[in-house]
Amino acid sequence: MRCGGHCCIDAHPPVSRSCSERLVVAGVSPDMFEYSGYKRLKVKENGLCILSEQGTCRIHAVKPETCRAGPFTFDVQGDVIVIYLKYESICPLVKLIKETPEAYRQQYDLAVKSITHLVSNLTQEEIDAICCIDEPETEKVSEVPRLKQTIS
Repeated sequence: MRCGGHCCIDAHPPVSRSCSERLVVAGVSPDMFEYSGYKRLKVKENGLCILSEQGTCRIHAVKPETCRAGPFTFDVQGDVIVIYLKYESICPLVKLIKETPEAYRQQYDLAVKSITHLVSNLTQEEIDAICCIDEPETEKVSEVPRLKQTIS
C-alpha cells in the first residue's frame, strides 16, 4: 500500500461483475467504471482514480482481482492460464518476495486464486481484449489449468 501506486499508472484493471458489485458496495462510484472490450476502472492522467493524493490505494481492502494478484499477471492460452511475474523495474515488491520464499508462495497462491476467479467470471471476448494488452517486463513463472466459466 505504500509503494506509491507504480503499477496503477496507466493501469486498466479488469473487474468481474462480482468485483464491480463489491467495489460499489464499498463506496466506489459506478461512474468510475468503463467498458473497453472489458469492464475496467477508469484512469486519470496521474493513474487510477482510486489513488489518494498521497499515492496510496483508497480501495486497498476491496481491490480488484488483478490488483490482489500483483505483482503477478496473466495471459490465457486455450485451457491454460499462464502466470507471469513483473520485473522489479515495474514493481518494487518483486525483490522482497523473491528474497522471502514464504512471501513469494503466499502471494503466488493469492494471485492464482484471484486470477482464476477473474478469468472464470469473464466472457471469452473480455479475456481476448485483456490478453491483447502488452506486458513486456514480465517473466513466465507457471501455467495453471483454466477453470470452466461461471457466467453466461
